[in-house]
Amino acid sequence: MSFATDEPRNSMLQSEETAEAAEAAEAASKEARWYAVQVASGCEKRVKTNLEQRIQTFDVADKIIQVEIPQTPAVKIRKDGSRQHTEEKVFPGYVLVRMMMDDDTWQVVRNTSHVINFVGSEQKRGSSKGRGHVNPIPLSSSEVERIFKQTSEQEAVVKIDMATGDKIMVLSGPFKDFEGEVIEVSPERSKLKALLSIFGRDTPVELEFNQVEKQS
Repeated sequence: MSFATDEPRNSMLQSEETAEAAEAAEAASKEARWYAVQVASGCEKRVKTNLEQRIQTFDVADKIIQVEIPQTPAVKIRKDGSRQHTEEKVFPGYVLVRMMMDDDTWQVVRNTSHVINFVGSEQKRGSSKGRGHVNPIPLSSSEVERIFKQTSEQEAVVKIDMATGDKIMVLSGPFKDFEGEVIEVSPERSKLKALLSIFGRDTPVELEFNQVEKQS
């Protein structure tokens, strides 16, 4: 004697539900747009982390697809001449969010700690209830393409805390203790040129970054 069970039917229903969920997620991904969100200065990474946690907490991962901080590679020259590889934010004070915009997703993003507001057009107070008086405007396809192309193709930019016009003190070498003014900076060579007063005349002298100290 054989007994029929509901296991095959339940398995089939689960498969159908999984397929429907996958289709819904794919549809949402296609409809989602990129929005720029203004955040407190220096809090970009904190906002990204907090927002990603809120997305899970409020179960809106199917509608808030992606959170990004566009960055490009950079190399910072330390005072000792060594190089530190790092990344620089393309748009300091902003986070990009790919999402389907509705009241629920707006609330999740807007009420994240250190978020100031969406970038968009200002509205008269009360004209858009709960929207913070700003109508979020999605980025255009060309803007999105340009931003991410810039982050993927940008070569590392060499940065140093020294610029033309800065006052410096020479720390070592034949001109030790001389004071001067920077007239040229060559980050790729880790060198700079400064005007030093030698025998009463301003004389351009080439120096290593680690030979000088910027004066406040």
